Amino acid sequence: MITTSEVISNPQETPLAEKRVTLNNISWDAYEQILDALGDNRAAQLTYYQGMLEIMTPLEEHETGSEHIGMLIHLLTEELNLNIKSMASTTLKIPGLKVGAEPDKCYYIQNEPAVRGKTVNLAVDPPPDLILEVDITHTDINKKQMYQDMKVPEFWRYNGTKLTIYLLEQGEYQESETSATFAILTKSMVYEFLAQCKTQGETQTKRAFRKMLQSQIQQ
Repeated sequence: MITTSEVISNPQETPLAEKRVTLNNISWDAYEQILDALGDNRAAQLTYYQGMLEIMTPLEEHETGSEHIGMLIHLLTEELNLNIKSMASTTLKIPGLKVGAEPDKCYYIQNEPAVRGKTVNLAVDPPPDLILEVDITHTDINKKQMYQDMKVPEFWRYNGTKLTIYLLEQGEYQESETSATFAILTKSMVYEFLAQCKTQGETQTKRAFRKMLQSQIQQ
């Protein structure tokens, strides 16, 4: 069975943020063959979870949200003097869980020393500390369950208007109003940053956000 979220739009409709195609009853071997056939130089992101494969092509609204939140995360690590290993949408495969994820943003922060200077191997290395997914259109993949199964400590999900933060507590995700990675951060700060990127531009927004962080840290 194949489903797709791509529809014919007219000028009055909001532009699509992603194009998605979902394939069901795909074996792990077939998933790996598809990965090999498509290669690494592709725009589409593939997510595989327990027999379901989603092929998603991000469009402008998706990419803008992902990049802006990524900039905010890097500003936080710089001002809080935290080391970070950024892996963008690197394929994260755990055959035993039947998981193959390519998140929008993927970071090691607390566990950065454990993976510094090496190629991550989830068979022996810890999962990423923080993952961001932008899902503005509907996805059939249960990403909350998927990253919970992977034991990712913190999962951010942005739907174009709302940011949801999940923290892993006793093996299960609990929705949180605050970040465990960045205690200084509030959701209102994220929303203000995203809004200012649209109205004031990225450079001015980053400069103002950095100045605000420095002021709060000094208090």
